Amino acid sequence: MTIWNLNLRHLRAALEVMRRGSISAAAQAVALTQPAVTQGLARLERELGRPLFDRRADGMEMTEAAHLLLPRLEAALGHIASPRVTMAQVRALILVGSAGSLAEAGQAGGLSQPTLHRAVKDLSLALRRKMTERRGRGIALTEAGHRTLRAFRLARAELMAALTELQALDGVEVGRVAIGAMPLSRARLLPGAIAAFHRAHPDITVTIVEGSHAELIEPLRDGDLDLLIGALRLDHPPVDVDQRALFGDRPAIFARPDHPILAQTDPWARLGDYPWVVPSTGTPLRAQWETMFRAAGLPVPVVPIECGSALTVRELIRNGDFLTLLSPDQFVVELQAGVVAQLGPAPGDLHRTIGITTRAGWRPTPVQADFIAALVAIANSMGKVIS
Repeated sequence: MTIWNLNLRHLRAALEVMRRGSISAAAQAVALTQPAVTQGLARLERELGRPLFDRRADGMEMTEAAHLLLPRLEAALGHIASPRVTMAQVRALILVGSAGSLAEAGQAGGLSQPTLHRAVKDLSLALRRKMTERRGRGIALTEAGHRTLRAFRLARAELMAALTELQALDGVEVGRVAIGAMPLSRARLLPGAIAAFHRAHPDITVTIVEGSHAELIEPLRDGDLDLLIGALRLDHPPVDVDQRALFGDRPAIFARPDHPILAQTDPWARLGDYPWVVPSTGTPLRAQWETMFRAAGLPVPVVPIECGSALTVRELIRNGDFLTLLSPDQFVVELQAGVVAQLGPAPGDLHRTIGITTRAGWRPTPVQADFIAALVAIANSMGKVIS
Protein backbone atom coordinates (compact mmCIF):
# COMPACT_ATOMS: atom_id res chain seq x y z
CA MET A 1 0.00 0.00 0.00
CA THR A 2 0.96 3.66 -0.20
CA ILE A 3 1.16 6.13 2.67
CA TRP A 4 -1.23 8.45 0.80
CA ASN A 5 -4.09 6.06 1.59
CA LEU A 6 -3.60 6.67 5.29
CA ASN A 7 -5.74 9.12 7.24
CA LEU A 8 -3.75 11.42 9.52
CA ARG A 9 -6.66 11.74 11.95
CA HIS A 10 -6.75 7.97 12.32
CA LEU A 11 -2.99 7.87 12.81
CA ARG A 12 -3.23 10.50 15.56
CA ALA A 13 -5.97 8.54 17.27
CA ALA A 14 -3.95 5.32 17.06
CA LEU A 15 -0.92 7.08 18.51
CA GLU A 16 -2.93 8.33 21.48
CA VAL A 17 -4.33 4.85 22.11
CA MET A 18 -0.75 3.54 22.10
CA ARG A 19 0.32 6.23 24.55
CA ARG A 20 -2.70 6.08 26.88
CA GLY A 21 -3.80 2.47 26.64
CA SER A 22 -7.50 3.13 26.20
CA ILE A 23 -9.91 4.41 23.57
CA SER A 24 -11.71 6.73 25.99
CA ALA A 25 -8.50 8.52 26.98
CA ALA A 26 -7.40 8.72 23.34
CA ALA A 27 -10.78 10.11 22.27
CA GLN A 28 -10.47 12.90 24.80
CA ALA A 29 -6.90 13.68 23.67
CA VAL A 30 -7.83 14.01 19.97
CA ALA A 31 -11.25 15.62 20.56
CA LEU A 32 -13.23 12.81 18.93
CA THR A 33 -16.01 10.58 20.19
CA GLN A 34 -15.16 7.05 21.30
CA PRO A 35 -17.12 5.52 18.39
CA ALA A 36 -15.19 7.73 15.96
CA VAL A 37 -11.87 6.55 17.41
CA THR A 38 -13.01 2.93 17.32
CA GLN A 39 -14.09 3.22 13.69
CA GLY A 40 -10.88 5.01 12.77
CA LEU A 41 -8.75 2.29 14.35
CA ALA A 42 -10.71 -0.43 12.57
CA ARG A 43 -10.20 1.28 9.21
CA LEU A 44 -6.49 1.84 9.89
CA GLU A 45 -6.01 -1.81 10.80
CA ARG A 46 -7.79 -2.88 7.60
CA GLU A 47 -5.53 -0.63 5.54
CA LEU A 48 -2.41 -1.96 7.25
CA GLY A 49 -3.66 -5.54 7.03
CA ARG A 50 -2.93 -6.35 10.67
CA PRO A 51 -4.22 -5.67 14.19
CA LEU A 52 -2.51 -2.96 16.20
CA PHE A 53 -4.15 -3.79 19.52
CA ASP A 54 -5.47 -6.72 21.51
CA ARG A 55 -8.78 -5.57 22.97
CA ARG A 56 -9.04 -6.49 26.65
CA ALA A 57 -11.38 -5.62 29.45
CA ASP A 58 -8.71 -3.58 31.18
CA GLY A 59 -7.63 -1.67 28.09
CA MET A 60 -5.83 -1.92 24.76
CA GLU A 61 -2.61 -3.92 24.57
CA MET A 62 -0.25 -3.09 21.72
CA THR A 63 0.71 -5.78 19.22
CA GLU A 64 4.20 -6.18 17.79
CA ALA A 65 3.07 -4.11 14.79
CA ALA A 66 2.00 -1.26 17.07
CA HIS A 67 5.33 -1.29 18.89
CA LEU A 68 7.07 -0.91 15.50
CA LEU A 69 4.69 1.80 14.43
CA LEU A 70 4.81 3.90 17.60
CA PRO A 71 8.19 5.70 17.15
CA ARG A 72 7.52 6.26 13.43
CA LEU A 73 4.13 7.81 14.15
CA GLU A 74 5.58 10.02 16.87
CA ALA A 75 8.25 11.28 14.48
CA ALA A 76 5.95 11.72 11.47
CA LEU A 77 3.18 13.51 13.34
CA GLY A 78 5.79 15.56 15.17
CA HIS A 79 7.07 16.83 11.83
CA ILE A 80 3.55 17.64 10.61
CA ALA A 81 2.93 19.34 13.94
CA SER A 82 -0.76 20.23 13.47
CA PRO A 83 -3.97 18.21 13.86
CA ARG A 84 -5.57 20.41 11.18
CA VAL A 85 -3.37 19.06 8.36
CA THR A 86 -4.71 16.28 6.11
CA MET A 87 -2.76 13.72 4.13
CA ALA A 88 -4.09 15.22 0.89
CA GLN A 89 -2.53 18.55 1.87
CA VAL A 90 0.78 16.91 2.74
CA ARG A 91 0.88 15.22 -0.63
CA ALA A 92 -0.13 18.36 -2.51
CA LEU A 93 2.63 20.50 -0.99
CA ILE A 94 5.26 17.84 -1.65
CA LEU A 95 4.14 17.56 -5.27
CA VAL A 96 4.10 21.31 -5.84
CA GLY A 97 7.40 21.84 -4.03
CA SER A 98 9.11 19.11 -6.04
CA ALA A 99 7.69 20.08 -9.44
CA GLY A 100 7.69 23.85 -9.21
CA SER A 101 4.36 24.33 -11.00
CA LEU A 102 0.78 23.13 -10.63
CA ALA A 103 0.80 21.62 -14.11
CA GLU A 104 3.91 19.52 -13.53
CA ALA A 105 2.82 18.63 -9.99
CA GLY A 106 -0.57 17.47 -11.26
CA GLN A 107 1.03 15.37 -13.96
CA ALA A 108 3.45 13.78 -11.48
CA GLY A 109 0.73 12.96 -8.95
CA GLY A 110 -2.16 12.18 -11.28
CA LEU A 111 -4.21 15.01 -9.79
CA SER A 112 -5.94 17.97 -11.38
CA GLN A 113 -4.54 21.47 -11.01
CA PRO A 114 -7.70 22.73 -9.23
CA THR A 115 -7.42 19.87 -6.72
CA LEU A 116 -3.79 20.74 -5.96
CA HIS A 117 -4.49 24.46 -5.78
CA ARG A 118 -7.37 23.92 -3.37
CA ALA A 119 -5.34 21.56 -1.16
CA VAL A 120 -2.42 24.00 -0.87
CA LYS A 121 -4.80 26.91 -0.25
CA ASP A 122 -6.60 24.94 2.48
CA LEU A 123 -3.21 24.07 4.01
CA SER A 124 -2.31 27.76 4.17
CA LEU A 125 -5.58 28.46 5.96
CA ALA A 126 -5.12 25.52 8.34
CA LEU A 127 -1.59 26.57 9.34
CA ARG A 128 -2.28 30.33 9.07
CA ARG A 129 0.74 30.94 6.88
CA LYS A 130 1.09 31.44 3.16
CA MET A 131 2.63 28.45 1.39
CA THR A 132 3.00 29.76 -2.17
CA GLU A 133 3.22 33.00 -4.08
CA ARG A 134 2.93 33.99 -7.73
CA ARG A 135 6.14 34.35 -9.71
CA GLY A 136 5.46 35.31 -13.30
CA ARG A 137 3.24 32.66 -14.82
CA GLY A 138 4.16 30.09 -12.19
CA ILE A 139 4.15 29.71 -8.43
CA ALA A 140 6.95 29.37 -5.89
CA LEU A 141 7.07 28.38 -2.27
CA THR A 142 7.38 31.08 0.35
CA GLU A 143 9.93 30.78 3.13
CA ALA A 144 7.22 29.27 5.32
CA GLY A 145 6.34 26.95 2.46
CA HIS A 146 9.93 25.70 2.21
CA ARG A 147 10.06 25.02 5.96
CA THR A 148 6.77 23.16 5.84
CA LEU A 149 7.84 21.21 2.75
CA ARG A 150 10.93 19.90 4.55
CA ALA A 151 8.85 18.87 7.55
CA PHE A 152 6.36 17.06 5.31
CA ARG A 153 9.13 15.27 3.42
CA LEU A 154 10.57 14.03 6.69
CA ALA A 155 7.13 12.88 7.78
CA ARG A 156 6.77 11.03 4.48
CA ALA A 157 10.12 9.29 5.05
CA GLU A 158 9.01 8.13 8.51
CA LEU A 159 5.70 6.77 7.26
CA MET A 160 7.34 4.98 4.34
CA ALA A 161 9.81 3.42 6.77
CA ALA A 162 6.88 2.37 8.96
CA LEU A 163 5.18 0.51 6.11
CA THR A 164 8.48 -1.16 5.22
CA GLU A 165 8.96 -2.40 8.78
CA LEU A 166 5.38 -3.67 9.02
CA GLN A 167 5.75 -5.68 5.82
CA ALA A 168 8.97 -7.17 7.18
CA LEU A 169 6.85 -8.77 9.93
CA ASP A 170 5.38 -10.98 7.18
CA GLY A 171 8.83 -11.88 5.87
CA VAL A 172 8.44 -9.53 2.89
CA GLU A 173 11.44 -7.33 2.12
CA VAL A 174 10.51 -4.07 0.45
CA GLY A 175 11.84 -0.56 0.51
CA ARG A 176 14.93 1.23 -0.64
CA VAL A 177 18.26 2.64 0.44
CA ALA A 178 18.95 6.11 -0.96
CA ILE A 179 22.63 7.04 -0.85
CA GLY A 180 24.42 10.30 -1.45
CA ALA A 181 27.85 9.35 -2.80
CA MET A 182 30.69 11.84 -2.47
CA PRO A 183 33.75 11.33 -4.71
CA LEU A 184 35.98 9.16 -2.52
CA SER A 185 33.24 6.63 -1.72
CA ARG A 186 32.70 5.71 -5.37
CA ALA A 187 36.01 3.93 -5.97
CA ARG A 188 36.04 0.96 -3.57
CA LEU A 189 33.90 1.46 -0.48
CA LEU A 190 30.48 1.97 -2.05
CA PRO A 191 30.72 -0.60 -4.90
CA GLY A 192 31.91 -3.28 -2.49
CA ALA A 193 29.16 -2.56 0.01
CA ILE A 194 26.44 -2.49 -2.66
CA ALA A 195 27.57 -5.81 -4.13
CA ALA A 196 27.54 -7.51 -0.72
CA PHE A 197 24.21 -5.93 0.23
CA HIS A 198 22.55 -6.93 -3.04
CA ARG A 199 23.57 -10.56 -2.57
CA ALA A 200 21.81 -10.56 0.80
CA HIS A 201 18.84 -8.38 -0.23
CA PRO A 202 18.21 -8.79 -3.98
CA ASP A 203 14.71 -7.29 -3.80
CA ILE A 204 15.74 -4.00 -2.18
CA THR A 205 16.28 -1.01 -4.45
CA VAL A 206 19.50 0.94 -3.95
CA THR A 207 19.47 4.48 -5.33
CA ILE A 208 22.77 6.35 -5.67
CA VAL A 209 22.96 10.11 -6.13
CA GLU A 210 26.45 11.41 -6.87
CA GLY A 211 27.56 14.87 -5.85
CA SER A 212 29.58 17.00 -3.50
CA HIS A 213 28.75 17.46 0.17
CA ALA A 214 27.21 20.85 -0.64
CA GLU A 215 24.97 19.28 -3.28
CA LEU A 216 23.87 16.32 -1.15
CA ILE A 217 23.39 17.73 2.34
CA GLU A 218 20.03 19.39 1.62
CA PRO A 219 18.45 16.25 0.07
CA LEU A 220 19.65 14.40 3.19
CA ARG A 221 18.00 16.99 5.43
CA ASP A 222 14.81 16.73 3.37
CA GLY A 223 14.63 12.96 3.80
CA ASP A 224 15.17 12.28 0.08
CA LEU A 225 18.50 10.61 0.93
CA ASP A 226 19.04 8.22 3.82
CA LEU A 227 22.77 8.69 4.24
CA LEU A 228 25.84 10.31 2.74
CA ILE A 229 29.15 8.51 2.27
CA GLY A 230 32.41 10.39 1.94
CA ALA A 231 34.71 12.80 3.75
CA LEU A 232 33.28 13.93 7.09
CA ARG A 233 33.08 17.58 8.13
CA LEU A 234 34.88 17.39 11.46
CA ASP A 235 36.19 20.95 11.77
CA HIS A 236 32.74 22.55 11.46
CA PRO A 237 30.19 19.72 11.70
CA PRO A 238 26.57 20.62 10.91
CA VAL A 239 24.48 20.59 14.07
CA ASP A 240 21.57 18.68 12.54
CA VAL A 241 23.46 15.59 11.36
CA ASP A 242 25.27 12.65 12.91
CA GLN A 243 28.65 11.55 11.54
CA ARG A 244 30.19 8.10 11.91
CA ALA A 245 33.84 7.59 11.00
CA LEU A 246 34.76 4.51 8.97
CA PHE A 247 38.41 4.91 8.02
CA GLY A 248 41.21 7.42 7.58
CA ASP A 249 42.58 8.45 4.21
CA ARG A 250 45.95 10.00 3.30
CA PRO A 251 45.85 11.86 -0.03
CA ALA A 252 48.76 11.58 -2.47
CA ILE A 253 50.00 13.58 -5.47
CA PHE A 254 49.43 12.17 -8.95
CA ALA A 255 50.67 13.01 -12.44
CA ARG A 256 51.05 11.32 -15.79
CA PRO A 257 53.84 8.71 -15.89
CA ASP A 258 56.18 10.90 -17.99
CA HIS A 259 55.51 14.14 -16.15
CA PRO A 260 58.62 16.41 -15.88
CA ILE A 261 58.30 16.68 -12.11
CA LEU A 262 59.09 12.97 -11.74
CA ALA A 263 62.60 13.63 -13.09
CA GLN A 264 63.33 16.35 -10.51
CA THR A 265 65.77 15.57 -7.73
CA ASP A 266 63.59 17.58 -5.34
CA PRO A 267 60.06 17.36 -6.71
CA TRP A 268 58.51 18.88 -3.57
CA ALA A 269 60.25 22.19 -4.27
CA ARG A 270 58.68 22.30 -7.73
CA LEU A 271 55.05 21.72 -6.72
CA GLY A 272 54.10 25.29 -7.58
CA ASP A 273 55.66 25.18 -11.06
CA TYR A 274 52.86 23.18 -12.66
CA PRO A 275 49.09 23.66 -13.01
CA TRP A 276 46.82 21.87 -10.57
CA VAL A 277 43.34 20.42 -10.81
CA VAL A 278 41.74 20.11 -7.36
CA PRO A 279 38.25 20.34 -5.86
CA SER A 280 36.59 23.68 -5.21
CA THR A 281 37.16 25.91 -2.20
CA GLY A 282 35.29 24.76 0.89
CA THR A 283 35.88 21.03 0.39
CA PRO A 284 38.11 19.11 2.82
CA LEU A 285 40.51 18.04 0.06
CA ARG A 286 41.00 21.63 -1.13
CA ALA A 287 41.84 22.63 2.44
CA GLN A 288 44.29 19.72 2.63
CA TRP A 289 45.90 20.84 -0.64
CA GLU A 290 46.42 24.37 0.70
CA THR A 291 47.84 22.94 3.94
CA MET A 292 50.30 20.87 1.88
CA PHE A 293 51.83 23.96 0.29
CA ARG A 294 52.10 25.78 3.58
CA ALA A 295 53.77 22.73 5.15
CA ALA A 296 56.32 22.74 2.30
CA GLY A 297 56.99 26.45 2.79
CA LEU A 298 55.61 27.30 -0.65
CA PRO A 299 53.05 29.91 -1.71
CA VAL A 300 49.63 28.47 -2.53
CA PRO A 301 49.30 28.71 -6.34
CA VAL A 302 46.26 29.80 -8.30
CA VAL A 303 44.08 26.86 -9.35
CA PRO A 304 43.21 26.98 -13.07
CA ILE A 305 40.72 24.07 -12.94
CA GLU A 306 38.48 23.08 -10.05
CA CYS A 307 37.03 19.59 -10.36
CA GLY A 308 35.97 16.79 -8.02
CA SER A 309 35.40 14.06 -10.61
CA ALA A 310 38.17 11.45 -10.55
CA LEU A 311 37.35 10.46 -14.13
CA THR A 312 37.74 14.02 -15.43
CA VAL A 313 40.85 14.60 -13.33
CA ARG A 314 42.42 11.43 -14.72
CA GLU A 315 41.97 12.57 -18.31
CA LEU A 316 43.29 16.04 -17.54
CA ILE A 317 46.51 14.80 -15.96
CA ARG A 318 47.00 12.21 -18.71
CA ASN A 319 46.85 14.90 -21.39
CA GLY A 320 48.81 17.73 -19.82
CA ASP A 321 51.20 18.82 -17.11
CA PHE A 322 48.49 18.95 -14.48
CA LEU A 323 49.08 17.64 -10.97
CA THR A 324 46.35 16.57 -8.58
CA LEU A 325 45.85 15.55 -4.98
CA LEU A 326 43.60 12.54 -4.51
CA SER A 327 43.19 9.40 -2.44
CA PRO A 328 45.15 6.41 -3.77
CA ASP A 329 41.85 4.48 -3.52
CA GLN A 330 40.46 6.66 -6.31
CA PHE A 331 43.25 5.71 -8.72
CA VAL A 332 43.75 2.02 -7.90
CA VAL A 333 42.95 0.79 -11.42
CA GLU A 334 44.86 3.62 -13.11
CA LEU A 335 47.97 2.92 -11.02
CA GLN A 336 47.83 -0.78 -11.83
CA ALA A 337 47.48 0.01 -15.53
CA GLY A 338 50.32 2.53 -15.47
CA VAL A 339 48.02 5.31 -16.67
CA VAL A 340 48.99 7.63 -13.80
CA ALA A 341 51.97 7.85 -11.48
CA GLN A 342 52.08 8.66 -7.77
CA LEU A 343 54.71 11.10 -6.52
CA GLY A 344 54.30 9.81 -3.01
CA PRO A 345 52.55 10.93 0.16
CA ALA A 346 51.91 14.65 0.18
CA PRO A 347 54.12 16.85 2.38
CA GLY A 348 52.71 17.50 5.83
CA ASP A 349 50.34 15.47 7.95
CA LEU A 350 47.48 15.32 5.46
CA HIS A 351 44.57 13.07 6.26
CA ARG A 352 40.81 12.89 5.90
CA THR A 353 38.20 10.90 7.77
CA ILE A 354 35.80 8.98 5.56
CA GLY A 355 32.47 7.93 6.96
CA ILE A 356 28.68 8.05 7.04
CA THR A 357 26.53 11.15 7.55
CA THR A 358 22.87 10.81 8.55
CA ARG A 359 20.17 13.11 9.86
CA ALA A 360 20.33 13.61 13.61
CA GLY A 361 18.00 11.11 15.25
CA TRP A 362 17.52 9.08 12.06
CA ARG A 363 16.33 5.52 12.71
CA PRO A 364 17.26 3.13 9.91
CA THR A 365 14.92 0.35 8.85
CA PRO A 366 16.36 -3.17 9.22
CA VAL A 367 17.51 -3.25 5.59
CA GLN A 368 19.07 0.21 5.88
CA ALA A 369 20.89 -0.98 9.00
CA ASP A 370 22.12 -4.00 7.02
CA PHE A 371 23.49 -1.69 4.34
CA ILE A 372 25.42 0.28 6.96
CA ALA A 373 26.77 -3.03 8.28
CA ALA A 374 27.94 -3.86 4.74
CA LEU A 375 29.75 -0.50 4.58
CA VAL A 376 31.49 -1.22 7.87
CA ALA A 377 32.50 -4.70 6.67
CA ILE A 378 34.05 -3.31 3.48
CA ALA A 379 35.85 -0.62 5.46
CA ASN A 380 37.26 -3.36 7.70
CA SER A 381 38.45 -5.29 4.65
CA MET A 382 40.30 -2.18 3.45
CA GLY A 383 42.40 -2.32 6.61
CA LYS A 384 42.03 1.33 7.58
CA VAL A 385 39.17 1.26 10.04
CA ILE A 386 38.93 3.85 12.78
CA SER A 387 37.83 2.14 15.97
